[in-house]
Amino acid sequence: MTSDLQRWVQEAQATGTLAGLPDRHFIDGVALASADGCTMATLDPGTGRVFAQFAAGQAADVDAAVQAANRALKGSWRDMAPAQRGRVLHRVAELIRANAARLAVVETLDSGKRLVEALGDVAGAANCFDYYAGACDKHQGDSLPLGPDYLAYTLNEPVGVTAHIIPWNYPLSTAARGLAPALAAGCTVVAKPAEQTPLTALMLAELCHQAGVPAGVCNVVTGTGREAGAALVRHPGVHHITFTGSVNTGIDVMRSAAPNITRLVLELGGKSPLLVLADADLALAAENVMGAIFENAGQICSAGSRLLVARSVHGQLLEAVAARAAALSLGHGLRDPGMGPLNSESHLQKVAGYVARARARGVKVLTGGQACTDPQTGQGWFFQPTVLDDLAAFDEAVQEEIFGPVLCVQIFDDLEQALALANGTPFGLVAGVFTRDFSAAHRLARDIDAGQVYINEYFAGGISVPFGGNKRSGFGREKGLEALRSYSKTKSVVARL
Repeated sequence: MTSDLQRWVQEAQATGTLAGLPDRHFIDGVALASADGCTMATLDPGTGRVFAQFAAGQAADVDAAVQAANRALKGSWRDMAPAQRGRVLHRVAELIRANAARLAVVETLDSGKRLVEALGDVAGAANCFDYYAGACDKHQGDSLPLGPDYLAYTLNEPVGVTAHIIPWNYPLSTAARGLAPALAAGCTVVAKPAEQTPLTALMLAELCHQAGVPAGVCNVVTGTGREAGAALVRHPGVHHITFTGSVNTGIDVMRSAAPNITRLVLELGGKSPLLVLADADLALAAENVMGAIFENAGQICSAGSRLLVARSVHGQLLEAVAARAAALSLGHGLRDPGMGPLNSESHLQKVAGYVARARARGVKVLTGGQACTDPQTGQGWFFQPTVLDDLAAFDEAVQEEIFGPVLCVQIFDDLEQALALANGTPFGLVAGVFTRDFSAAHRLARDIDAGQVYINEYFAGGISVPFGGNKRSGFGREKGLEALRSYSKTKSVVARL
């Protein structure tokens, strides 16, 4: 642990918070209180206690931010040479790294995730800005061969003011994933982080400003989804919305965007299958199963929440997974336990409800299955790592996103059945396949209805790999060069010579 990190961790553990946390919106380059002066609290999931206050935004605050973004759209950011925009984004990445320790501790306090996970998220956010910094002067159009008497080409123009609704499970990561390509494309931004986790988005906006992003280009309004979020997605001054969250809220966002014909990228979660074939390396598979479902306490839209396993290796694999799950330690994220808390008391009750109903239906609970607290303090919102075995295809726990540390196991007898189970939910975000048979792996990758398929390593890839879902997991793609296209509009020019 570096001295900076140790200092921030010690302050947080001693006081329950950090001094100097942002508590106002970031609009037009300055920190501003809400128009009506209202504030609200953010709680530490590891203790269940309030550790900071922040501005409770309303429609007036959103309007101020959108107006600032529209003014900035006509300013120096769009007209800046792409290579110069890239240098600014590189400076953002450098500042993220310089402030990594504080950002990670704040992320842990706000979201509950383990410190090591938060540090990984901070590093990923910096890498994201570096990636799109390098892409700024490579986002080029095409020359179209219409014949010797015509000159035809396309231009990539910024789509305009982009709204970003950021979820609570990966606050900094998801903010960077949307903001960096939008800024690289020449857009301006208004972000609304989740009310449970507002702080690192505000800190990121301040770092962008310090790096040279002009005033009004990157704005953050905090508050509830009902007030600030709803006002943002229905604002006529917004030209594109990137939303990450639940299916039901995504449907509401689409309805709100429709009157203004606002563009959308929707990432709405999943119920992703991790398939283990009979010939797989079972030690490798078990290790990946653990990370796929218990990282961030299972609060990951692309979590491998369904384990589909060949009957012949079911017992051996489940014995290893259940033993490792039962051995995971629980505790406050700053102590880097095996698994941290769930993000809120209401979410804890939702997860507990799914497991209680499964148990009442006679589902076999191999391990876990109970809500609990930090064994060291008796505080916080925790749920034991849980494995539900041999579930039917249409069981509620299989068909619905639990969004917690609950692994749902299904058994198959052949590849045809495995594929049917993999595609047997309304979701289609990601999937994983573990096998030594690469022909079978690539046939499954071809036929599984998902936006991304991992083979022999769950969560493989990085910022350069496009990410997004099919079916009720949403549409559009983030990450990779595909994201630049999401924040651009194509103009075609044809001239007769």
